[in-house]
Amino acid sequence: MYKKQFEIRWSDVDANRHLANSAYTNFMSHTRMAFLVENGFSMKTLGEYHIGPVVFYEHMYYFKEAFLGQQIVVGLEVSGLSEDGMFFKFDHNFYNEKGENIAHCEMLGAWMDLNSRKLTKLPETLLAIKNTFPKSDAYKTLTKEDTRVSGKKPVHLTI
Repeated sequence: MYKKQFEIRWSDVDANRHLANSAYTNFMSHTRMAFLVENGFSMKTLGEYHIGPVVFYEHMYYFKEAFLGQQIVVGLEVSGLSEDGMFFKFDHNFYNEKGENIAHCEMLGAWMDLNSRKLTKLPETLLAIKNTFPKSDAYKTLTKEDTRVSGKKPVHLTI
């Protein structure tokens, strides 16, 4: 498991004086990007290939509160990748100073070509790197159908 430690700052708490749900999202994003950078997916490399990560969903489950000044650890495990590298799924777990699991998130995303603005597979050099990622016990090979399991589709306004 990849881990990143954070201290909960004043700007991370909400009106209830506990860690705000937007802070969980920010900590996960920071952890994911640190993981990717440390594994060869730097901003420079992504720029060379004109690709960037996009999030399809983040499903959060909260178990216990966290408060201002506390240290938390955000874990990341790769729980799914497609064969061509287009789709990825990360599981995040949040832990307090006692090692208690205070929250869990399942995140699904993909790579987007920044020129065409369409989803794209990974280039061969990055595809080889993604195969070295540590995988969770629940790891599975993703397909396009895995991105549709919720059945959610856009419902547009009639104007």
